[in-house]
Amino acid sequence: MIEEKKESTEKSLNFIEVIVEEDIKTQKHAGRVHTRFPPEPNGYLHIGHAKSICLNFGLADRYNGKTNLRFDDTNPVTEETEYVESIKNDVRWLGFEWENEFYASDYFDQLYEYAVKLIQKGLAYVDEQTSEQMAAQKGTPTEPGKESPFRNRSVEENLDLFERMRKGEFPEGSRVLRAKVDMASPNMLLRDPIIYRIKFAHHHRTGDKWCIYPMYDFAHGQSDSIEHITHSICTLEFIHHRPLYDWFIEKLEIFPSQQIEFARLNLTYTVMSKRKLLQLVNEKFVTGWDDPRMPTISGLRRRGYTPASVRAFAEKIGVAKRDNLIDVSLLEFCVREDLNKIATRVMAVLDPLKVIITNYPEGQTEELHAENNPEDAEAGHRTVPFSRELYIEKEDFMENPPKKYFRLFPGGMVRLKHAYIIRCDEVVKDSNGEVTELHCTYIPESKSGSDTSGINVKGTLHWVSVPHAVEAEVRLYDRLFTVEDLAADERDFKELINPDSLQVIEKVYVEPWLKQATTKDHFQFIRKGYFNLDTDSTSEKLIFNRTVTLKDTWTKTQDKQ
Repeated sequence: MIEEKKESTEKSLNFIEVIVEEDIKTQKHAGRVHTRFPPEPNGYLHIGHAKSICLNFGLADRYNGKTNLRFDDTNPVTEETEYVESIKNDVRWLGFEWENEFYASDYFDQLYEYAVKLIQKGLAYVDEQTSEQMAAQKGTPTEPGKESPFRNRSVEENLDLFERMRKGEFPEGSRVLRAKVDMASPNMLLRDPIIYRIKFAHHHRTGDKWCIYPMYDFAHGQSDSIEHITHSICTLEFIHHRPLYDWFIEKLEIFPSQQIEFARLNLTYTVMSKRKLLQLVNEKFVTGWDDPRMPTISGLRRRGYTPASVRAFAEKIGVAKRDNLIDVSLLEFCVREDLNKIATRVMAVLDPLKVIITNYPEGQTEELHAENNPEDAEAGHRTVPFSRELYIEKEDFMENPPKKYFRLFPGGMVRLKHAYIIRCDEVVKDSNGEVTELHCTYIPESKSGSDTSGINVKGTLHWVSVPHAVEAEVRLYDRLFTVEDLAADERDFKELINPDSLQVIEKVYVEPWLKQATTKDHFQFIRKGYFNLDTDSTSEKLIFNRTVTLKDTWTKTQDKQ
């Protein structure tokens, strides 16, 4: 039995865990596991980054290792402290804490020394060609490139020029430092890549100390090495960069971090490109990076997603070696599963129809007992006020219902949640024939929890007491795009935006208990979906976001079309 369990556990390992366990078994790096999450602070993290965070921190947790948070801040033009703080907030929100907080800029002196070492070994040179000239010499995947006329400069001349680059003697774009690798390599990235460029820009941490900055491919692998990272986990697009990282490690004779690539996350009805997300923000298709329709972690958080639901999603999709498209409904399933356990059940009427209980005393209010969450015995109870005048949903009444219609209709009976059974006696209409009010009678013996009426009804409706109702705004969110696989569609992605991705209902009625809601709370509006309080909300105006519907209505709608 123990052997079966062991075999089952081994089968459940993903390919990265297999590598890590083998390294521990062979005592590579003395059995040490040290990962890192290395975001570039030039934007907000999205659900794809969340997968990487869960993977890196999860591996360290599983194998008693450590994880560094390192900001790859090698481009001073695009990086801001605002992004640094939001990234740290997102990682902590997901439930993780890093061992060390580092910045690639911490290593600028060391990286400069590495570049000097390459020059001294005859493995790097200063090139004075334009970017267009260098591109023309690059060749094609089937044809070798041409060597730069500056490739065979002496070590002394290169050292002098590189030092003068550092001192700011040359204008931007006039000189770069290139690694002398192989202009005939079938891997285009090995054809003498640029490793330093001149950039007169203020850096968010080092200020104006530097006017030359390392390229990402040079800084990334060496930063891993400096930190003695054992397992450098990257997304699949970096697989062709690995030979270059290995070349640098070999030539510099430094700690050999091992790069492992996995498939990045692609979600249906979603874009992940920072460039495209920035367009959505700048061109006002969304209200900002934290718009609840955005796939950013801040957007998911504002919409009401929980850290546990995002972690569960990352666990369910697993780690693959090939890119694939994950159905966003799986993410929604994960948040439904979590919210079902923790959300307080409350009543809110989104499209009200007034009901008058004609045999209930005028001016009387009754405090009814309501269970907060049937899934959690410790969630407790609250009181809900009941009175003569109530709101129900318009869709919960039909004058001429079809068979097996279990909601309210003339002469029909339903139970009001936590309250009584009522019967519809009279329908009041306006001059246009629209139903404006229902007159009903209640059965006093049918009170929930102590029903002695003997009446069985199949329908239960939610409701709100009119004199106690609190006005609120509700924002109903849907897919931001109408197309499942945006990468496969040749149209401009902005043409594919769903015009119905946000529906605002400015006047809904909620039970008074919700006046004490905070942005950390999660609610199930009974029969309507899961909701949370938006950050735009004030004590004068409550605003709720729909996190997700109770069921996957989108897939059903698309299947019908």
